[in-house]
Amino acid sequence: MAEEYFDIYDDAMNPIGIATRKETHEKGYWHRSFHCWLTRREGDRRFVRFQLRADNKDTHPGHYDITAAGHLTAGETLQDAVRELEEELGVSASFEQLIPLGEVREEAVGSVRGIAFIDREVSHVFGLICDVPLAALKLQPEEVAGVYEADLEKLILLFEGALPELPVEGIELTDPNTPISVRRTVMVKDFIPREPGYYAGIMRALRSCT
Repeated sequence: MAEEYFDIYDDAMNPIGIATRKETHEKGYWHRSFHCWLTRREGDRRFVRFQLRADNKDTHPGHYDITAAGHLTAGETLQDAVRELEEELGVSASFEQLIPLGEVREEAVGSVRGIAFIDREVSHVFGLICDVPLAALKLQPEEVAGVYEADLEKLILLFEGALPELPVEGIELTDPNTPISVRRTVMVKDFIPREPGYYAGIMRALRSCT
């Protein structure tokens, strides 16, 4: 796989050059990322989808996460980053269809397979109304191990601690070309750790997506 390069920034988000993905996470350079949450309505109910990160990811493998997300590579714009939807999920959308939900500044440290990482990102967050059936999604096996769907209001209760766990339905890859339907029970600890209130806040913002 070709080495990825990111535009990197100082603490005030002034550009300071470019670095490889490996260098960026080793040295904790600030960089930018694209987040997009897929949502749909069914009668009076709103549903939200989220993904399971592949086990080979260099940060937070095997955790639940935003439906589609990725770093902006060197020279890439937010308009370019909509490619993540097609690459990870097989969903075709234009940037104009996305609903801006704000920006999030995040810092995380940890280690994966004995390799330490420092992840500092400014994430541009969007919503997308998407009625593509789960079974019709085309998951990118290098990035996404599964995609799941849950009622938005129940997700809020989960993230606020009113529910200890939540049953969800989804699809997972048994091999790169064969998704299967599954039922899982998820808990907050299974998601990527983020600032308190992040997930519930995003769910509330998605309520108004029309």
